[in-house]
Amino acid sequence: MSRRSEKIAEQLRSEIARILREEATDPRIRLVTLTRVDVAPDLSNALVYWSAIDVGGADSSNGTQEGLESASSFVRRNLARVLPLRRMPELRFRYDPSLVLGNQTLSVLRSLAHDEKK
Repeated sequence: MSRRSEKIAEQLRSEIARILREEATDPRIRLVTLTRVDVAPDLSNALVYWSAIDVGGADSSNGTQEGLESASSFVRRNLARVLPLRRMPELRFRYDPSLVLGNQTLSVLRSLAHDEKK
């Protein structure tokens, strides 16, 4: 990814997070953390990776995914008002399990350290 694409991806991540936090009203997307954004070189698409620590299983993550997909056009319109891009990318959201997996790994490491102390 070029430096320009990286900069645009970071701006998109920051603004999408702000819009979801401050302007979106859908309760399914309130506790979402955006982990990264990948932007196509021609800015036609942006893949937004999200995670939530409190995801309670497949049903909860599916509900969040549906909420993000339904808010996609709203977010895109608000991005167009804020960011000076000639072409606003089409937003697609994808679940990123890295925060949940990281939390589980830390729990395993803590239990191993606790077992070693015994």
